[in-house]
Amino acid sequence: MAVGVFELFSVGIGPSSSHTVGPMRAGAVFARELREKGILERVASLRVDLYGSLAATGHGHGTFTAVLLGLEGFEPEEILPEQVEERLTAIAESGRMNLAGGLELPYSVEEMVLHPLTVLPRHTNGMTFKVLDADSSVMHEATFFSVGGGFIVREGEEDSAQKELDESKKELPFPFRTAAELLGRCSSKGLTISDIMLVNEKASRPEAEIREGLLHIWSVMEGCVESSLKREGILPGGLKVRRRAPDWHERLLKEDKDRDPKYWQEWVNLIALAVNEENASGGRVVTAPTNGAAGIIPAVLYYALNYAPGMENATQQDKDDVVVRFLLAAGAVGVLYKEQASISGAEVGCQGEVGSASSMAAAGLAEVMGGTPAQVENAAEIAMEHNLGLTCDPIGGLVQVPCIERNAIAAAKAINAAKMALWGDGTHRVSLDEVIVTMRETGKDMSSKYKETAMGGLAVNVVEC
Repeated sequence: MAVGVFELFSVGIGPSSSHTVGPMRAGAVFARELREKGILERVASLRVDLYGSLAATGHGHGTFTAVLLGLEGFEPEEILPEQVEERLTAIAESGRMNLAGGLELPYSVEEMVLHPLTVLPRHTNGMTFKVLDADSSVMHEATFFSVGGGFIVREGEEDSAQKELDESKKELPFPFRTAAELLGRCSSKGLTISDIMLVNEKASRPEAEIREGLLHIWSVMEGCVESSLKREGILPGGLKVRRRAPDWHERLLKEDKDRDPKYWQEWVNLIALAVNEENASGGRVVTAPTNGAAGIIPAVLYYALNYAPGMENATQQDKDDVVVRFLLAAGAVGVLYKEQASISGAEVGCQGEVGSASSMAAAGLAEVMGGTPAQVENAAEIAMEHNLGLTCDPIGGLVQVPCIERNAIAAAKAINAAKMALWGDGTHRVSLDEVIVTMRETGKDMSSKYKETAMGGLAVNVVEC
């Protein structure tokens, strides 16, 4: 189906959409096929091969355990953090997994076969699942690619998937692939960017359901912050990174009792840090559009609800309207990145994750602050233009350093980009489409060392312990 707002904003667990959510989703698909084919009871053994970035940084990203949970039949949208801990403890203690939720099978993380230096042709995040019977004959086999944002593609079905996508887009009232097409739709119909996105979403579900779904997405984002602020101590993984959000929150409550506007950036920083500390802990987050960049849009939306002009006396209905319009406009820009480039750090570097999220957030903020479609497009362009070339080189393969702070910095960039665009009239020298193409080409030219392989940058120049 066509990429929509609920594909870009989906609920999952941390720490990575491409290395945790995607692999779990692929494992769940494979498990479901075993049940549907009626061959589960005849399975005698399982083989899992992980390639490229999944193998190179999978330990820090929770890839291996996510695959196990997926193969047990768990879906990233539904599994709770406490279930993750319960099942992984049981597997570690028994050395057995519950394949597809119906077959106890001797298998553990240590049995996965890793190929960190082998990149399959379709994408660096490749994985192959294979089950064999008692005679060692292959009963079922499938290769999947995790292409960013929790999206997966099956090997051999790329063309049919693209054809299905193209066909589903034809059914949309206002299909668009480029910013130029999107602006053209706005101009010809006299609609805003969020209006265009809403009309397209209504092609597949009622408006009330869209609104309810987007407000639920925001509630999960808020819940993520609340959960993070209750945690203290050191983040898991061995880097000994200290959680800062709880202490910062306590300090802000003391220093900013009356919500003085001069503290807006401290609150924005707090929201971004809290979300990404929760993500790094394997908590429940919203891919926005990825887990590694999950804190940017919630932080900027928090700014829109609490510091944007006119929100001082806003009713709950007004605030809900802001949430819906913000996420629809941000989603429209997210579609452009999925259509023309990539949101995968393993494919184009962190410019595809943090850069895309910053661009989407800038668009959402400009939209709810009354920007014209041209100003919204300008805001998105400014934000990405100044994230071009951003590398993905997390230390130890963990989504902690520099990822957590990077979300706070990118949120501030998004807010500034929106303000700059709103001070203009929408005309500008560089278009959003040109910046998106530049991001894609920069990602292609970028050395693989800087694309989530833990082979360059901070990942090799900073001692882990």
